[in-house]
Amino acid sequence: MSIRVSVSGVASDAIRSTVPALVSDLVASGITALDPALWGQEAEAEASVRLGWTESIAISRPLVEEIVALRTQLHAEGVTHIALAGMGGSSLAPEVITRTSGVELTVLDSTDPGQVLAALGDRLEHTALVVSSKSGSTIETDSQRRVYERAFRAAGIDPAARIIVVTDPGSPLDVSAREAGYRVFNADPNVGGRYSALTAFGLVPSGLAGVDIAELLDEAETISLSLAIDTPDNPGLVLGAAIAGTTPLRDKLGILADGTHIVGFGDWVEQLIAESTGKLGTGLLPIVLDSDSPELDEDLADFQLVRLVNDAGEHLYREHESANEIRVSGTLGAQFLVWEYATAVAGRILGINPFDQPDVESAKIAARGLLDARPEPAPAAFVSQGIEVRGTPEVIGAASDLRSAIDVLLEELPADGYISIQAYVDRLALPRLSALRDVLAKRSGRPVTFGWGPRFLHSTGQFHKGGPAVGAFLQITAVPSEDLDIPDRPFTFGELIQAQASGDASVLAEHGRPVLTLNLTDPTANVTTLFEAAG
Repeated sequence: MSIRVSVSGVASDAIRSTVPALVSDLVASGITALDPALWGQEAEAEASVRLGWTESIAISRPLVEEIVALRTQLHAEGVTHIALAGMGGSSLAPEVITRTSGVELTVLDSTDPGQVLAALGDRLEHTALVVSSKSGSTIETDSQRRVYERAFRAAGIDPAARIIVVTDPGSPLDVSAREAGYRVFNADPNVGGRYSALTAFGLVPSGLAGVDIAELLDEAETISLSLAIDTPDNPGLVLGAAIAGTTPLRDKLGILADGTHIVGFGDWVEQLIAESTGKLGTGLLPIVLDSDSPELDEDLADFQLVRLVNDAGEHLYREHESANEIRVSGTLGAQFLVWEYATAVAGRILGINPFDQPDVESAKIAARGLLDARPEPAPAAFVSQGIEVRGTPEVIGAASDLRSAIDVLLEELPADGYISIQAYVDRLALPRLSALRDVLAKRSGRPVTFGWGPRFLHSTGQFHKGGPAVGAFLQITAVPSEDLDIPDRPFTFGELIQAQASGDASVLAEHGRPVLTLNLTDPTANVTTLFEAAG
């Protein structure tokens, strides 16, 4: 078996108490047989068109030869660099696949103008762009496609020779792309974005970049039969029970890659679990950790550590090793499939539909409204050390400077709360910001998630609104040094990312979540100030 799952502590109790019922209810074989009734009557309509991922290996096999042939053709035409415009599962799966394989892929899942300009300026004459979107209506991906089309034309390159589209058959993007003469790969429409790692969405950009995608499918196939059989050692049932069956529920999942060869898997599994389970006031919140994250030193009753290791059967005494751990090992292709099954199983255990995302659209609607009106930003409550401070009344009302605003936000945390840091900035220019996660985790003694905006809106954004109302939200925005217009759109990338941040903040506030927004007017200098205030 190419996957091993071993557990200790409360996760062991969860498996003993939960797996027998999953086996007797034929959950594993039911998922494989595309049974939409497994998650209740209300979920049946959605589930009936969202279980295609269980058949991804067979459906995707014919794509391999087409992708390899196109890669050979592009190389012959001088294309040596692949860029990807996509959001959520459309970008996170190719990102982990290529990073694990040591293959270069430029992932553009941002609307920050500086980051978009950096991608456009990177070897354009040798670049092909993969545009991935189920419908093509995703505003980020549509905007990225438009600027690449313009850039290719300005460089004397026919966009039809350099843009490859991945989308659902019959989607608006499918129709328009074929009319424009673009090469189109259709994905299975019965697969949601976050379950699409082994479909065209994961395979096309990865394969064009140089990954051996046939091997990836082979890895998944080694575990597929074990996942379909209703047995107590089925790894999908075991892992699903371990993460969702603890009593009381340990709903903060620390994801730690501990010596594994798989690179960046935590970011992919974060969006899979958070968006699938964070609804109806419940859910599992993954927190991507590293080996010295402060959460590992805390004894938190609502925290469950998941280690991704090279061999889950080894019981090595490590620094920070806990009596309550889940250890998972296996190849990347097999891990994709096991975690998809486990997440579907977790949905059944939690009593939610793991295939919908009812709260994602709210932030999109709010952002679109702001883009239509394009009002001036609300005045800052105050400016402290060059950083504009805004926020919900309970945060701003008791604050007088930057440090006190952060203090008040942390005071809003309940005993079972978490902090979400959301950085709507150019992550290529300000990578240091991600280290703020550990600073606030150490200071608060509570789990902290970190997401680059607007990327996280397509993953943990669902959990923030639909999951337990125990989050406190720190938004970080920045004044861009240079803006970039979007062809045939009345707004710029700078206005778009501002609207996305403001729209999400307004929806969080409507849901009663405390929000603190810090706008960096001089980003490079302000980052140092921010760390000093947060520490």
